[in-house]
Amino acid sequence: MKLFGWTGKRAEHPICSAVIVAAGSSTRMGGVDKIMAELQGQSVISHTIRAFETAECIDEIIAVTRHDLIAPIQGEIDKYGFTKVSAVIEGGSTRIESVRKGLLAVRKDAALAAIQDGARPLVTVEVIQNVVAKAQRCHAAAPAVPVKDTIKVTDEAGKVTTTPARESLRAVQTPQVFDRDLLLAAWEKAAQDGKAYTDDCGAMEGLGIPVYLTEGSEENLKITTPLDLILADEILKRREQL
Repeated sequence: MKLFGWTGKRAEHPICSAVIVAAGSSTRMGGVDKIMAELQGQSVISHTIRAFETAECIDEIIAVTRHDLIAPIQGEIDKYGFTKVSAVIEGGSTRIESVRKGLLAVRKDAALAAIQDGARPLVTVEVIQNVVAKAQRCHAAAPAVPVKDTIKVTDEAGKVTTTPARESLRAVQTPQVFDRDLLLAAWEKAAQDGKAYTDDCGAMEGLGIPVYLTEGSEENLKITTPLDLILADEILKRREQL
């Protein structure tokens, strides 16, 4: 039986490793470390890992984090018995470096790599399986949702220079899933060209690889400020009541 584009037959699909990046400094959290912050009695990172542990299309998980969080995250993995996590490694000084370290640490037979923000604890198995299935066919895919607000492009003085058509705009989420070797090549080219892309899709686009979007979820928010923790907690409460 097919589930969100996934056949459920493991042997027919390429190996997919998830790289969960959790090496940020939480500068906008008012002193709270968002990765270890509590949501409904469990840490943010535990919720994130659990989604990938549950998704049948994911074969392996690599957690990339700060040096001081390696032991606490390993403790969470041991506590909840996450069996797909093969390593918790130290990240780099930038997200680009952390992603690259994660890619180099995944199993050698991994054809696909799913790059996930550790601070997106509400990602669902449905979103993960949709985007992995798309990447299997197209080499590069990411979940996204339509932009609700009107977006303005401004110059340095704050003057509006253009207003893009909202109908064509999408807010991209994670996991972003790619052919592993292509993604490594994309980040290497970005480094050579001195490009500082804000996400992995940008790096692939810089390599000339088209990225295809799947349906994301408005609940797949990224914990960035204390308000996001409150919203995420309420969403989890509602999910538990369904």
